[in-house]
Amino acid sequence: MTFATARCTLCKMHRAHESKLIDGVALAKRILQEVNRRVGLIHKATGVTPTLATVLVGNDPASAAYVRTKNKRCREVGIESRCIVLPSDTTTDRLVAVIEQLSVDRSIHSVLVQHPIPASIDKRAAFEAIPLDKDVDGVSSAALGRVILGMPAFPSCTPAGIIRLLTEYKVALDGAEAVVVGRSPILGRPMASMLINAHATVTLCHSRTRDLPGVIGRADVLIVAVGSPRFVKGEWIKSGAVVIDAGYSAGNIGDVDFDSAVQRASLITPVPGGVGPMTIATLLEHTVAAASQQLGL
Repeated sequence: MTFATARCTLCKMHRAHESKLIDGVALAKRILQEVNRRVGLIHKATGVTPTLATVLVGNDPASAAYVRTKNKRCREVGIESRCIVLPSDTTTDRLVAVIEQLSVDRSIHSVLVQHPIPASIDKRAAFEAIPLDKDVDGVSSAALGRVILGMPAFPSCTPAGIIRLLTEYKVALDGAEAVVVGRSPILGRPMASMLINAHATVTLCHSRTRDLPGVIGRADVLIVAVGSPRFVKGEWIKSGAVVIDAGYSAGNIGDVDFDSAVQRASLITPVPGGVGPMTIATLLEHTVAAASQQLGL
């Protein structure tokens, strides 16, 4: 999904719901402009180009598309992108060995293992092989633990991008009741921790949550990341709530039924054009920060 296509989709939505849309495209563009400026400063000071290494295992079409988009954004801001593609039958030991090689390579400043990873691989072992200073997507236990405790670390890019969107739109989190639907260790759990650190009262929901519509109905801020198209219905949502849809399914469909939810929400992210652009922008921002730290700038 290009910025232009996302912008066109946003324009169509704006005509009916202009005041309610959270525009991730515009904020991501500003972040990437600043990333480009910082890349230039790093290169001028050191002669080094910040470099992101992505490891892709298998041939998942969505993952491959994401990597292509990421590589394009890297080129646009001057970051070097290296992609290591491994076959779907790669073993855990082989993947860990590749990550360890990247981890000690001083020309590589950040390492990303693209999700999803084949089920045959121990993904926790792979994530733990990424050193903290290169873990720009916050997937290691060290990074997640530091995020929970409010200590310096690179948080997972999607929840970090969501916090930026909420800040940009001046959504008051202090004292707000926030509900996160989805408890994955790379989105739901760090998202809940970041909201707690912003002094929200947080409920983290999952597949065994009882009366999910009732829990969602209490939310001042609702964040949904379950990977199921139109899972959350508009009638579940509290009138005036802020709705963040972090899901994506084929056909530009999110995890929230947009048409019904927009009638009740005060602010809502569209799909596409909401959370998605912020994830990549945050990843590249983290890459530049990692390079700066490793180069002593």
